[in-house]
Amino acid sequence: MAINPKIEHLRSLREEAKLGGGLDRIEAQHNRGRLTARERLELLLDRGSFREVDAFVAHRTTDFGLDEKKFLSDSVVTGWGTIDGRLVYVFSQDFTVFGGSLGEVHAEKVCKIMDMAMKTGAPVIGLNDSGGARIQEGVVSLGGYADIFLRNTLASGVIPQISAIMGPCAGGAVYSPALTDFIFMVKGSSYMFVTGPDVVKSVTSEDVTFEQLGGASVHGSTSGVCHYVAENEADCMFLIRKLLSYIPQNNMEDPPFAKSADDPLREDESLDTIIPDNPNKPYDIKEVIAKVMDNGEFFEMHADYAQNIVVGFARLGGHSVGVVANQPAVLAGVLNIDASEKAARFIRFCDCFNIPLVTFEDVPGFLPGTGQEHGGIIRSGAKLLYAYCEATVPKLTVITRKAYGGAYDVMSSKHIRGDLNLAWPTAEIAVMGPDGAVNIIFRKELAEAADPAAKKAELVQMYREKFANPYVAASRGYIDDVIEPRETRPRLINGLELLAHKRDSNPQKKHGNIPL
Repeated sequence: MAINPKIEHLRSLREEAKLGGGLDRIEAQHNRGRLTARERLELLLDRGSFREVDAFVAHRTTDFGLDEKKFLSDSVVTGWGTIDGRLVYVFSQDFTVFGGSLGEVHAEKVCKIMDMAMKTGAPVIGLNDSGGARIQEGVVSLGGYADIFLRNTLASGVIPQISAIMGPCAGGAVYSPALTDFIFMVKGSSYMFVTGPDVVKSVTSEDVTFEQLGGASVHGSTSGVCHYVAENEADCMFLIRKLLSYIPQNNMEDPPFAKSADDPLREDESLDTIIPDNPNKPYDIKEVIAKVMDNGEFFEMHADYAQNIVVGFARLGGHSVGVVANQPAVLAGVLNIDASEKAARFIRFCDCFNIPLVTFEDVPGFLPGTGQEHGGIIRSGAKLLYAYCEATVPKLTVITRKAYGGAYDVMSSKHIRGDLNLAWPTAEIAVMGPDGAVNIIFRKELAEAADPAAKKAELVQMYREKFANPYVAASRGYIDDVIEPRETRPRLINGLELLAHKRDSNPQKKHGNIPL
């Protein structure tokens, strides 16, 4: 049977759109070790689920000879599909068309998808691979960026927004990903910077490469802009799918429940001996997390940045939880500027999307020094405090060892609406560590002692027995219970189930003024 000519024409247009900038440019993209916009979507979405929209859109510009260079779909592929059967909206910038640059219709396509996501309450995932604003379109392209920025801001806290940087992302283009909830980058092939190496060299005389200025390793470990560094593009798509398994579709839903074969009553005896006898000796808090969570699985975010605090997602009894934990193996788990801001951002995300917070606390205080004070540790510490105070999701805290000074208050204490606060027998809850406290309280006695070192050791031991334990706090109800470490998993799961229908609220207001 002969095919209707109009259907034949439709099919030819669809094939033309799929070719983007053409076979030569697709080959060039592959030679750079990068996939095309549509190939990335095939990896990200459930097989056969992608539905493209605006495939026949082309730019409207006639200046600078662009009227003779038109490509169907322009420089971005947009639509929707599913991940593990759940609806997501996507846009994937096409570097084979004008280097993925953003012009008027490119922005309109992205805005349409974001508007649909808000109306239907589903996540938006942006795969960024763009040379920036389309210079030939002038201020129109800048207006397009601003239209997207506004939607990023209005969607924040309503639907999850995830950005993957798959190639270059420069100038104004970086601010849309920066406004989203999570940023993924790929080793060796993705870059983010406000001004490129050439501009940096002309202005500051610094000679720097793309990788040194804004590569994945820099943003994953130094700036903290990137939440997850993937090994390659396929790994990046897999990790985004994994992240979505922990988070809800929107702020009105609960996170997905995943029934686990891991016994909710399971106890782990090795936790009883995981805390060293020497209170100054480190241990890895990630081992504690793994022994407590379902199947030992922990999806850590920001793993290479501010490693003195650990954040990420896990499951307890099938329930998705956000984990925040001081890491005694790095800087003794102290809170500094980067750690405070890293944790505050994560806590606020979890609170936006109804994900309970589980905090493992072993913190000797805030990092001292002029660098921290001049850098604004007061303001940064206040951000973390604000985030915990503001959060209305279930908040469960386990103090494993140290909880000293203001850091005790900040780390989801009972005083800032912690719902279930537990402590191990090894917990030390005090204004400061025994050594420092003895130096202040017994200054005169130490000065007059025949053997100051022996006297100090005696006083430190006395202080530790009297104050550096969980029982004073427990006697006042600041700690709900002191538990054996092996009991941590069943007690936390019980707490989550107890708080499943928790209702808490903040005073009516337009919004608070977090100390940014």
